[in-house]
Amino acid sequence: MADDQNASPCISFDEFREEVLYRQRYIRSRLCEAFLSRIKRSVEGRTEVISSGETFWRAQIGHDWEALSEAGNRRRMPLQNERMKPWIDRAYEGRVNPKGISCLYLATSEYVAMSEIRPWIGTTLSLARFRTVRPLRIVDCSLFHALTETAPQCGSPNSDEQLWRDIDRAFAQPVLRSDNTADYAPTQLIAEFFRLEGFDGIFYGSAFSEAGRNIALFDIHAADQLDAVLFEVTGAKFDFTPV
Repeated sequence: MADDQNASPCISFDEFREEVLYRQRYIRSRLCEAFLSRIKRSVEGRTEVISSGETFWRAQIGHDWEALSEAGNRRRMPLQNERMKPWIDRAYEGRVNPKGISCLYLATSEYVAMSEIRPWIGTTLSLARFRTVRPLRIVDCSLFHALTETAPQCGSPNSDEQLWRDIDRAFAQPVLRSDNTADYAPTQLIAEFFRLEGFDGIFYGSAFSEAGRNIALFDIHAADQLDAVLFEVTGAKFDFTPV
């Protein structure tokens, strides 16, 4: 009986989200601490070590110009290396990082990297290849990403599988700079917790691909750019689901 009384409550992601969005955010409440403790207990088996020299991709909207002659002829070229990494002192708010704290967002494929920035038709993109410079210990939130919204739950709604599906879905949700930045608070807090636990980053799924993954590295110097190429968006496809 005493063990049941002392056991931590099984806090769901939705309960955690409601807590940090609408009640208490900057100083962790008991509910928040209980949720993070649940993550810590269930993170075993959801970690992955990336070797030094692994390749990932990053896309940015835009391009530079290269002069071809003194007469003013020029051609488009990919953005320079310093433009393909986030600024240390001017980081935008993101799903993983709060404003002012930089994070390097990469992807496991060219398609995922370019799709994640949600470009419009006619946009020119700079796509860069990055390589990790040291071994990295990563939390993999994407293990159940291929399961759809309508897939049957494994066990109870509060099972660990459902918990990590909810976490992955929250990270994978596409983000625009015009979105309400307060909505980032739950995933930012989870990411900060992973960072304090000694992890180097997070794998999470992509809303644009069941196979590809995103990776957010807490240290923007953990991967260096190798090269870059230009792409132009020539088409788009949309799927619609009734709400």
